[in-house]
Amino acid sequence: MEQLPVGNQGPAFRCLIADDSEFARKTIGKIITSLGGSIIGEATTGNEAVTMYEELRPDLVLMDVTMPELDGVSALRMILAEDEAAKVVVVSAMGHKEMIWKALCMGAKHYITKPYASGYAGMVIQSVIRGNGGRAV
Repeated sequence: MEQLPVGNQGPAFRCLIADDSEFARKTIGKIITSLGGSIIGEATTGNEAVTMYEELRPDLVLMDVTMPELDGVSALRMILAEDEAAKVVVVSAMGHKEMIWKALCMGAKHYITKPYASGYAGMVIQSVIRGNGGRAV
């Protein structure tokens, strides 16, 4: 997997991971770091994701669609209301196709399904970070 260029400014991109599963956060975290990115925050609820986005202003958010307190689609809506240029990639099991579709229509840049195929996840992340990924719809 090609690594994004890392200049003297530090990591190629800063990422917030929002997922209530520790295993999922660690798995996608390995992909992010292999691409030269840094994980600047980990949220376990939708409310935490919104708060952390406002505080940290990451370059990318990987957002699970099913989380406690506030689902990922609602959290996405709140983040986009705060920053319409936010780069959010939704993450979900294939059983949640309707939620993925809703998130994409709302402004998510792309989606990744669980379990992660690291090569595909890496391509999606790189494409969105570079700004040429566009929406998957």
